[in-house]
Parts: sequence; C-alpha cells; structure tokens
Amino acid sequence: MSFWQILWFILIGVLFSGFFFLEGFDYGVGILHLFLGKNKEERDQIMMTIEPVWDGNEVWLITAGGAIFASFPYWYAALFSGFYIPLFIVLAGLILRGVCFAFRHFSETDKAKEIWDKVFGISNIIPPFVLGMIFTAMVSGMPMDAKGNIYASFGDYVTPFSLVGGVAVLLLCLLHGLNYIALKTTGDIRERAHKWAKKLYIVLFAGEVLFAILLYLYTDFFIVHPVSTVVLLVAIIALSVFATKSVHSRHEGRAFIASGLTLIAVVALLFTGLFPRVMVSSIDPNYSLLIANASSSEYTLKTMTIVTICVLPIVLAYQAWAYNFFKGRVHKKGKELEK
Repeated sequence: MSFWQILWFILIGVLFSGFFFLEGFDYGVGILHLFLGKNKEERDQIMMTIEPVWDGNEVWLITAGGAIFASFPYWYAALFSGFYIPLFIVLAGLILRGVCFAFRHFSETDKAKEIWDKVFGISNIIPPFVLGMIFTAMVSGMPMDAKGNIYASFGDYVTPFSLVGGVAVLLLCLLHGLNYIALKTTGDIRERAHKWAKKLYIVLFAGEVLFAILLYLYTDFFIVHPVSTVVLLVAIIALSVFATKSVHSRHEGRAFIASGLTLIAVVALLFTGLFPRVMVSSIDPNYSLLIANASSSEYTLKTMTIVTICVLPIVLAYQAWAYNFFKGRVHKKGKELEK
C-alpha cells in the first residue's frame, strides 16, 4: 500500500464521519418532531432548527460516495452492485425527505401539512437504519468471489448483527437529534428533549453491550485489530457516559458534541476494523478486496488530493459561516432566532 492509498481510505472515513455527525441530528430531529411537538406551532419550531442546514449536511454523503468512486473504483463497483437494493432504499428515503420538506412548507391546509409531517418522519428513519445495516453487513462479510462479484441473498443482508447495527445507528441519531433540539430551542420542547434523552441513554447502554458482543461473534475485528477495537469500544461507551452526565447537568453543547463524537467513533471502529481491506469476503478471506488492489492510480490520487486541498477549505468555511449565522435558539413561533 502506498501513502496515497492509505490517505484516501482515511479521507473517506472522515467524510462518513462528517456525514453522520452533521446529518445524524437531522435524521433525529426529523423523526422526533412528530413526537416532541404537541401541535403545529411546536412542530414548526423543531423543524426550524434544521431548515437552514439540512441540505448542506446531506452533501457529505454524496461527497463520500463520489470519493469512493474516484479513489477506489473496485470498492465502489463491489459495494454499489452488491448492496444495490439497500442503497436504492436509502436513496428513496433521501429523495422522499427532501420532497416532504418542501411540500410541508408550501401546504395550504393544516391537514396537508400534517400528512407531509408524518411522511417526513417516516422517511427520516430509512437512511440511518439502512446505512447502519449496510455498514455492519459489509464488515461482517459478504459472499464475494475472487472477481469482486457479490452474490447475496436476503439472509446475507439481514442478520442479527446488521439489524442491531441499524437500530444502533438510528438510536444514536435520535439522541444526537434530542441533544440538538435541546441546544437550539426554548420552552416546553427544550424540556421534553432533556427528559427523553435521559431515558433513551439507558437504552443506548444496553444496545452498546449487545453491539460489542455481536461484533465479536460476526467479525474478526478482535483478532485482526484487538487493541484498536477495544480502545474504540471503550471510547464509544465513555463518550456515551459523558453525554449522559452532560444531559443531566444541562450542559447541552457538551451533550451534543459528545453524541456526535460517538457517531464518529463508530465510523472509526468500522474503518479501523476493515483495514487493510475495503470489502470482506465470507466465502474466502483471500477474496477480500484490499486497499492495495482496489484503488485508482497514484497519479489520480495525487490529483484528487490537490483538488481537495483547494476546494475543501472553501466548503468548510461556508458551512461554518452558515452554522454561525443560525446559531441562535428557535422560539415557538419558529420564525425568529434568539441571538
């Protein structure tokens, strides 16, 4: 493996980390607005917390997929062909939530707005749950032959580990969303978010224990990378404990950062466990797709690095400006920001 190959493997992990940190709370807020909001005004208040930023957050997933296509075309081919149906479901969920966001905004009656609210809430469940299943199924191994072709059945996609992985990512997004709502709102919504987070973190700790057990049973992480696997699992639990304490002590910013870092730690765990592979074959370990033989040429990777260095600071600066501009809390009317 060359330096450039390893660099781009890490960069793709960073892109997915950024996606789950930023888009994770979007999904959580989108689901929670149905349950935390008791009326139209409260649902509008919750939705206003993500209205200025949700579409920008979604770009991170598109960028991650494009980076895989350009830097690791063989990984892209195996992943997007082998997981075609799950990824199509994710895409459908992303399209549906974008359509619902626009349609609820322009709905002329409360009844129509309520319908789009419900569809929007359901559509926000799909991407985090299915992406969690895809990642856990990918690291546990798929029936891939020596040519990188995946011949998977329903039982390969849906396993106890992939289901727990999907629920775990969904649960983390819900908690990330609750912490964001508590950070960005005032009044009853803020108090409800605190109460829900306190209860949901108890469920999360039980889920993390189950996830660690299934990680041991379904993957070779503890054999290939025992130290980093244990360290990152401990980090995930430690961050969850810190987030819980922050919720109880009403340090909303700390709770939000901790829940986001927990999602990043999960991505780091999966990518570290994969290394030096990008796809694991359940047929024969020798058929697994490696970083070394799945990447583009060194010239391509170098060129991509130069373009990234030039463009990425502009993108990050714009997104930082947007978050800073809309940093205030949203009132119940949903139209004013408390500076």
